[in-house]
Amino acid sequence: MEVTVFKSSGEKSSKTVSLSDLVFGIEPNDHAIYLDVKSYLANQRQGTHKAKQRNEISGSSKKLKKQKGTGGARAGNIKNPQFKGGGRVFGPQPRDYSFKLNKKVKDLARKSALTYKAKDNSIAILEDFTFETPKTKQFTALLKALSLGEKKTLLVLPEANKNVVLSGRNIQNAKITTADQINTYDVMNADSVIFVESSISKIENLLNKA
Repeated sequence: MEVTVFKSSGEKSSKTVSLSDLVFGIEPNDHAIYLDVKSYLANQRQGTHKAKQRNEISGSSKKLKKQKGTGGARAGNIKNPQFKGGGRVFGPQPRDYSFKLNKKVKDLARKSALTYKAKDNSIAILEDFTFETPKTKQFTALLKALSLGEKKTLLVLPEANKNVVLSGRNIQNAKITTADQINTYDVMNADSVIFVESSISKIENLLNKA
């Protein structure tokens, strides 16, 4: 699949990039995408939720009234879960939500996600560029030049670039990542994926390892 390379000014250059069918043209596997997205979102959860049980509530343990003869239901102490302010029965406890996913499944999911974007013509290739200083205005101008100012975008860099990251981190619908950190959730969540030209070969080498 041949894709035209754009300049940072938004104009088409004379260059094209050939996207590997082994990464951008496979038969997509929806279940692999589901598993990888589920794993990613689970790993984002802190799992610090906690409700106090009966033995953790502050209060007297004295029996409220005698067991029989009152005409009402039996009652223990004030920390009984049936009373307001009592302990909670089977409440949430701190836990780790993350789960392991095989590397081959993760690679298949990323290939499937990239294939969907390629089929939808939602991939743009940008010439290698950098910013001399962090400038949000420059990053915004770059997106507008590519007619992507109002869309959710994912910019994939070949390697970490501090000035570019700082320029785009305050833009709500824009996310920046590197070729070795790209994940299925970010790809599927973006309306358009922008690859810096030299990041393509890195991604293809990463996902085509035996």
